[in-house]
Amino acid sequence: MKYLKLFENFNEEDIHSICEKYNIENYTINEDGSIDVDGDVNLSYRELTKLPLKINKVNGNFHCSDNLLTLLEGCPEEINGDFYCSDNNLTSLEGCPKVINGDFSCFSNKLTSLEGCPKEINGDFSCSNNKLTSLEGCPKEINGGFYCYNNKLTTLEGCPNVINGGFYCFNNFLTSLKSSPEKINGNFYCYNNLLTSFEHCPKGIYGDFSCSGNKITSFDYLPFLIDGDFYCEDNPIYEIWKLFEDYSKIDFFNDCDPIREPNIIILDRLNFFLEKIGKQPVNDVEGYKCI
Repeated sequence: MKYLKLFENFNEEDIHSICEKYNIENYTINEDGSIDVDGDVNLSYRELTKLPLKINKVNGNFHCSDNLLTLLEGCPEEINGDFYCSDNNLTSLEGCPKVINGDFSCFSNKLTSLEGCPKEINGDFSCSNNKLTSLEGCPKEINGGFYCYNNKLTTLEGCPNVINGGFYCFNNFLTSLKSSPEKINGNFYCYNNLLTSFEHCPKGIYGDFSCSGNKITSFDYLPFLIDGDFYCEDNPIYEIWKLFEDYSKIDFFNDCDPIREPNIIILDRLNFFLEKIGKQPVNDVEGYKCI
């Protein structure tokens, strides 16, 4: 790359030249050689292996996606907009902005950890399509949606306590929903994992809930509220669900208590439930031993 000097050694002529090359406008040069930018900075699709200069604050969006970056040295401390560093070769978020007043996306990198990520994000947080094995290090509160799908997560430990949007953790290796938030203010998609139970599921989901493609055998611990559609295809319980498909009847179903873990059904109890809600009784249920 052309600019090999340390950021601190750039003189004003160097900085003006770099800003002109990368179409950075409305900037102020600080005493430490960094710049503040009143507007957007777009360094995407430049084949950069490192950022060309040190940026302190950006009063707009900062995009450095679709490059060859392996580190975030030189990133702004604070961004009053969105920060996208997706589709690079990042293995660490060290050097990441501390405050982002918009969306944050580190989608499609080589991250195994979220250590070093911003502590304050006032929009969506996307860390999908990485190699994450843990959510430790992420902010405790997300003021938008939280996207961590297509990783290698086996647990939700470190998950934000508050998610003020949808929560998308599908296509991982989760065996439990422990550490998930109490409430999801949007859709909750945990499909294509290794879940066997709804235990530790959020108590309220203010959107759709999809748990398809797991190994769940019981309706125990389901949220008291789903303000949208419920999807449970490709689970053992789907064979029961499709007999009535009415979420308002789940509590009554559990009161009838027809399921014995892991795959046994007391047929008299199931048929009592079905007849009480106006459905036809059955002789068997696929995937379960009926007694």
